Amino acid sequence: MDRLIYTSMTGASAAANRQAILASNLANVSTNGFRAQLETYRAVPLNGEGASTRVFAVESTAGFLDKPGFAQQTGRALDAMTTDKSWFAVQALDGNEAYTRNGSFEVAADGTLKTSNGLPVLSSGGAPITVPQDSEVTISYDGTVSAKAINQPITVVGKLKQVTPNEEDPLKRGDDGLFRTYSGNPLDNDETARLHVGVLEGSNVNAIETMVGMIQTARQFEAQTKLLSSAEANDRSAAQLLGLQG
Repeated sequence: MDRLIYTSMTGASAAANRQAILASNLANVSTNGFRAQLETYRAVPLNGEGASTRVFAVESTAGFLDKPGFAQQTGRALDAMTTDKSWFAVQALDGNEAYTRNGSFEVAADGTLKTSNGLPVLSSGGAPITVPQDSEVTISYDGTVSAKAINQPITVVGKLKQVTPNEEDPLKRGDDGLFRTYSGNPLDNDETARLHVGVLEGSNVNAIETMVGMIQTARQFEAQTKLLSSAEANDRSAAQLLGLQG
């Protein structure tokens, strides 16, 4: 009986965890540049004398769905969408370099070019980009950032750092929603990376598929809890039989 309890327990736990991941994905269906989190589980036999027939469901790291989101035309000069597999480099709250596909930029009060959630955007040299006060800022297809102050000529103030991960050092999602390399080392600037200006990349979450997945997961969780109830009923019946025999 205990085999059924523990197997059902891990199955219910896996279903609950998957439900949380799907709910998080669905909540970010309208977040620019969001990458859907994936989940997988594997069967792991329990080691130990007399326990070799028990198999638990254990979560495996699956990463994220590396598929471009849909393009949204905004026409805004500080909106940009990277092409292919490249990412924008930003300075995370811990001061280290991190990566995002969200290309909604703005100029802060101190002249620093930042993302819409306040993170400094890094240049190809790895430093934040600063523009003159009250200047008109434009971004070209290769990431060059130019500024034009009143009665002043156009000047280049920097170039956006764009990186392209490789198989040797792929990206992983952090708790803050940003991505970093597995090695922890910053990636080199990709001079060949290009972008579309006036376009934002949407989330790559498919809302319908995610909702269907949530319904399926809810049914799986219900099935596991029914097995737990069955195990409890079997245990109660066995105890009654042993009591009669005693």
